[in-house]
Amino acid sequence: MVDSLNIGQIRGKINIIISFLMIFFLSSCNQEKMAFMDTSLDNEERVKDLVSRMTLEEKVFQMLHEAPAIERLGIPEYNWWNECLHGVARAGLATVFPQAIGMAAMWDDQMMFDIADAISDEARAKHHDFAKQGKRGMSQGLTFWTPNINIFRDPRWGRGMETYGECPYLTGELAVNFIRGLQGDHPDYLKLVATAKHFAVHSGPEPDRHSFNVHPSQRDLVETYYPHFKKAVKEAGVYSFMCAYNRLFDEPCCGSEYLNSLLRDEWGFEGYVVSDCWAILDFYNPGDHEVVENAAQASALAVRFGTDLNCGSSYPALLEAVANGYITEEEIDVSVSRLILARMKLGMFDPPSMVPFAHIPYDVVDSELHRKLALEAARKSMVLLKNDNNTLPFSKNVSSVAVIGPNAHNVDALLANYNGYPSEPITPYQGISRKLPSANVKYALGSRYAEEFPYMTVIPSHILFTDETLSENGLQSEYFNNIDFRGNPEFSGFDPKVDFQWWTNSPKPGVSNDEFSVRWSGYLVPDVSGKYALGVEGFSGFRLYLDDELIVENFSLYHSMTDFKFMQLEAGKKYKIVLEFYQDNNTHPMVRLLWDKPGQNLKQEAIELAAQSDLVILCMGLSPLLEGEEMAVDIPGFFGGDRTDIVLPAIQTDLVKAIMELGKPTVMVLLNGSALAFNWEADNVPAIIEAWYPGQAGGQAIADVLFGDYNPAGRLPVTFYKSINQIPDFSDYSMDGRTYRYFKGEPLYEFGFGLSYTTFDYSELNIDTQVMADESFDVSVLVTNTGSMDGDEVVQLYVSYPDNHMAPIRSLQGFRRVFIPAGESREVKFNISPDQIGLFHPEHGKVVSAGKIHVYVGGKQPDSISLKNGNVVMSKVEILGEFICR
Repeated sequence: MVDSLNIGQIRGKINIIISFLMIFFLSSCNQEKMAFMDTSLDNEERVKDLVSRMTLEEKVFQMLHEAPAIERLGIPEYNWWNECLHGVARAGLATVFPQAIGMAAMWDDQMMFDIADAISDEARAKHHDFAKQGKRGMSQGLTFWTPNINIFRDPRWGRGMETYGECPYLTGELAVNFIRGLQGDHPDYLKLVATAKHFAVHSGPEPDRHSFNVHPSQRDLVETYYPHFKKAVKEAGVYSFMCAYNRLFDEPCCGSEYLNSLLRDEWGFEGYVVSDCWAILDFYNPGDHEVVENAAQASALAVRFGTDLNCGSSYPALLEAVANGYITEEEIDVSVSRLILARMKLGMFDPPSMVPFAHIPYDVVDSELHRKLALEAARKSMVLLKNDNNTLPFSKNVSSVAVIGPNAHNVDALLANYNGYPSEPITPYQGISRKLPSANVKYALGSRYAEEFPYMTVIPSHILFTDETLSENGLQSEYFNNIDFRGNPEFSGFDPKVDFQWWTNSPKPGVSNDEFSVRWSGYLVPDVSGKYALGVEGFSGFRLYLDDELIVENFSLYHSMTDFKFMQLEAGKKYKIVLEFYQDNNTHPMVRLLWDKPGQNLKQEAIELAAQSDLVILCMGLSPLLEGEEMAVDIPGFFGGDRTDIVLPAIQTDLVKAIMELGKPTVMVLLNGSALAFNWEADNVPAIIEAWYPGQAGGQAIADVLFGDYNPAGRLPVTFYKSINQIPDFSDYSMDGRTYRYFKGEPLYEFGFGLSYTTFDYSELNIDTQVMADESFDVSVLVTNTGSMDGDEVVQLYVSYPDNHMAPIRSLQGFRRVFIPAGESREVKFNISPDQIGLFHPEHGKVVSAGKIHVYVGGKQPDSISLKNGNVVMSKVEILGEFICR
């Protein structure tokens, strides 16, 4: 029957047929007519030939993220939308590394390259495997919208976890190596296309991003908001930029003459620019920027000022824009040529035999080598914040351990956002259990993340029933080979519960995992009366009905969504339940039927477990369900993906206080994506570790650190403030009073801070005391491991300007992560360029002026104590002459 046809398989076969027809068609054409397929010509000639063959309509539709095939020219469809923030995202099985903020905490630029190289291997292998199946949809291509290198200027920003922190220098250095690892170093081909985003001056608030208008000072632009983007162009050769949603100086960033000139004319960027998704809609959408009246004007404005590719659906209006004289076809040709050139550089128009990256085997995905790399990255990302009286590492000769907290056994806290899906994620509870096979290791949730936010788990089968007789547990299931439940199901049966992730496997025999729908139906019979949260996590779309009332509905092509509703339910009562899920050609269908059950005394359960245990490990923090991109969250402390306060939620602090009263050896492990204020815990808990969202191997890495199999050396890439009262308003984009460079208060924990199980001394600082303004200079220092354990040290170089009150308090301008065995020393060298010590000048942008600077080298930021005890050494340097930086 037509209704039961496997639409996804048919689409795949059609794409394969088109590919064969393309080969046949091209081989039958003379070389002169089809010059764009002649690999002996240079790319510019080939691009010019191909664009000349396109109609205006074909050109316009190639400028959409979902570019259709041009069958008459043998061009297959291509979807430009891919993500790989910390692993290949939304494309099924992939190695998942620590979230970007966690990778930044490694302070290891070489490791950033290694991770990106592994990610690009997996991306290439997955792309070619998809292409063999005729799949060319979202998350299946080679153009990746990564990395996010916005400055994490305020801890309230929900997307700050996607960045490399608050420092332009650290961000730039890490971004350069990550981009190089993604794009490769082949002279003719790009391994992937990396995308530096979001350009420019973008970092929240999330709910205002479609209308926000930013007017930063030129000083802040030159010294904070631009340097790392410029470095991505000049040093990494990044091939794509994504423009931001907000306006800058009244111009939408995706339609900014100023930013286009800066990017292309001043910095020499030669790649293409893609809009943030549906950002062009904001140009004319009521209540947003409203700088033009309609889609035609908005699209013309965007293209004229350099936005070549539209993530969204506004650019078809370019046909109207040309007809009305808003833009010319020649201007459109510029953008189309840039896009076609990118695809050529990726080898999409060449035989696979010519493209070196086309032969990466699929078995690199989730390989043992990449798993080890994810573990190493997670270990390196761990920051030891406090360790009074050498509480850590714990002895493994322990009988019983309580692992407590909302992040103790939660996979979401490993994966963060913009993530892939590992085959074996290891939670802290699992990692500690494996570390101590002879001990009695038990887990208790202890508390929810926040008072008004439910802790959702999969509804178990014992309270689900297939029909009203309540004779069989589970739910009836119907699987359809279409997205709207038409006709007869391809498969009918029952599932004990709804907890599914379909990577490349079929949901059921004969059912495509590209386009399908499932209806689960039956009865839910609660065993406790009270206020429940009922919900669904799904990717792409879902609808949940209770007694025929629609209670939850959501649809997202971009990331998994969790939605829920609070319901008052009675114990023993039968509730008819229906869940409909539909998958619209996404690459990672997944769905879970969830609840939060009332009547549980989570705090008391945790206290009782802790009282019976020899030691307690508290896994607290935040969740990617609370902080992230433009989220539908509105509870005390959290709004729209951002935070309205930075304190650890009170419900968690209450639990920590109760546990500490027991007097047990206790450590607190934080899993979160942004800085937290936990003042009571910092004063009262003897040992604290910041673990971020640590990726698939996070639980093992945490256990390795807690029990002494790894010596932590991570450093904070952001300042941990004591309170939001210490910093300016979130919507104020001035850098005054923000980040370690301009904050004059006392932080809870400073940028660059992190402890070790060993100690390091610094000596023999060598540096010229006089330096010409236009010359670089060398710095070297001897670092000695004076403790009893081998370990890494993160050597940090800061520059300050004692005679310039407008300059930052200090700026990081060098770092090295070095391994030093116990009792041994290593010489660490830096070379400081004029650009690194230049400061804003109103006429020349950045200038190195005559005067004094102070250079500090150590394992942390300088202060009187660290200078006195040998953790930091300092030298005064006189700069001679003047130099205008370019």
